[in-house]
Order: sequence, then structure tokens, then C-alpha cells
Amino acid sequence: MTETKKFPLISGNLSLDLVNTELVRRGQRQNLLLSKGDVLDWLHVIKEENSFWDDQLFLKVKERAGQVLLCILEMRAVLRDHFELIADGQPIPAEFIAFLEKKIEKAPFTYKLVNQKLIPIPVGEVEDILLSFIAYDALTLIGENKLVSLKRCSNPDCVLLFIDESGRRKWCSMKICGNRKKVARFQQRDSDDE
Repeated sequence: MTETKKFPLISGNLSLDLVNTELVRRGQRQNLLLSKGDVLDWLHVIKEENSFWDDQLFLKVKERAGQVLLCILEMRAVLRDHFELIADGQPIPAEFIAFLEKKIEKAPFTYKLVNQKLIPIPVGEVEDILLSFIAYDALTLIGENKLVSLKRCSNPDCVLLFIDESGRRKWCSMKICGNRKKVARFQQRDSDDE
């Protein structure tokens, strides 16, 4: 059995977690979604956080994994472009909202009551279903005005994005970049003292 890749699920939002499947390691930009298996691994990892997910949907994804991979990568590219502009202080473009709404139109929602919660369930082809969920998540962030708190990591070598509702957060996560910078500062201070 192959080892599952580690995906930086730092946001709690499907659309941001998808964008963050591109990262920098050892100074090189890396794509964590290179193959059908990678997409299946990512979907398995995000399954825990998403109540829409069921075994039947996973089987459909497996059957169409190549098409799903292409669609997910296209969606990630659009989301990254727009999320980075928003993180840099640009307004949310109307055409970005229209793009997200079109993705939902391809797999419109029906609803089911699951554990006393009303859960949106898209209907359509499996790749459209996944894109609909991702678009729904991004539109929810827009609708709840959370993207005004969208930030880039303070580590210039990092490409991860996150929502900073406190207004004080600097790093994508302390585990990924924060501790590295603290160690680097400590080592610099030690070498200055010598």
C-alpha cells in the first residue's frame, strides 16, 4: 500500500484546502495532485470534514478519476488566481462569482437532513458534483465576508493561503512555517552572540 501524501488542511474550507495542494518544499513549488491516485488520496483526507461525502460518490470518482483530476486542477488554478488577488487587497470580481455560480448550475443542490443538519447534496456527473461543492464553499466564504481576512503566509517562500479572522496571524500554520522562522531567528541570534 502506498503512503498517503500529507496535505496541509489548514483552513477548514474545501476551496482553500484545494488551493493549498500546491506548496513550496525545499525552495521548489510542488503540486500535490499529480495523478489520479493523488486526487483520490486528497478526497479521502477531506472526507472527514465534509458531510456530503459517501462511499457511492467515492466509487464514482474512482471510475472517472482522470476527468476528475483535470477538472480539479482547472478549478484550483482559477481559485488560486482569484484568491491571491483578494489576499493582496483586490476586490472580488463579479466574473469570479459568476464562474462559481456556473459550477453550481452544472450540479444543482437538493437537500437532506443528516444528524439534525440540512446538508446540500448536488446532483449530476461526479466531477461536476465535486466542483459544485468547491464552488459552494468559495461562495459561502464570499457571502459570509470571510475573504476580507484572506492572507498569504508571511514566509516569502510559502504559497499557502489562510483566513485570519483574528487579524494577528502571520503564518499559514505554526507547524509549517511559524516554527521554522522562530528557529531561524534563534539560530541567527546565537550566531550574532558568538
